[in-house]
Amino acid sequence: MTDKRTYVVLLGAPGAGKGTQAKLLEQATGLPQVSTGDIFRYNLKNETELGKLAKSYMDKGALVPDDVTIRMVEDRLAQPDAARGAIMDGFPRTLAQADAFDRLVAPFGGVAVAPVIVIDDEETVYRITGRRSCRACGSVYHIILNPPKVEGRCDKDNGELYQRDDDQEATVRNRLLVYYKQTAPLIGYYYAKGLLREVNGGETIELVQAALRSLIKLK
Repeated sequence: MTDKRTYVVLLGAPGAGKGTQAKLLEQATGLPQVSTGDIFRYNLKNETELGKLAKSYMDKGALVPDDVTIRMVEDRLAQPDAARGAIMDGFPRTLAQADAFDRLVAPFGGVAVAPVIVIDDEETVYRITGRRSCRACGSVYHIILNPPKVEGRCDKDNGELYQRDDDQEATVRNRLLVYYKQTAPLIGYYYAKGLLREVNGGETIELVQAALRSLIKLK
């Protein structure tokens, strides 16, 4: 009997809210949020060669080469918490990655659905350039949308808040260019497979989450 799992590929431009929504979906479904960003940070923290290589691309706002990313993701999906499937946040990002992912999950029923969170490009720039991250714990704030209680300090541990290099406006616009060139074709890829579903990212977090939950049918 085939081991059926539920794999959700969450699509959207940088700043669309994929990370926030993936975390909420994890809580609602019990499927782990699998973020390439988290995987990269884990490998860097443990000083793996893959982690160092990935960071050199991330710092420039560029996408990490497919072979590096795919190897990291494959290792992550082999962990016990992903035995029922996963919410894929930021992967696949290219057609080559999508093909590799399809082969990886085919024995478990394949990709279940590919929601794309749609927002305006200028809204993307506004959201990302306003982000501030805690140097100590990594918590993320927004200077307007989600400000800390004390300016420049994390609510959780009073750590210093800073703007990451890849949250600078010039880098954000470059990330959008990279997204349209390399990642946007995935919309056509999953549309052709009958898996694409559009979700309005301009709505509240709660409404976006409700729309996403309605699309997921656990196996």
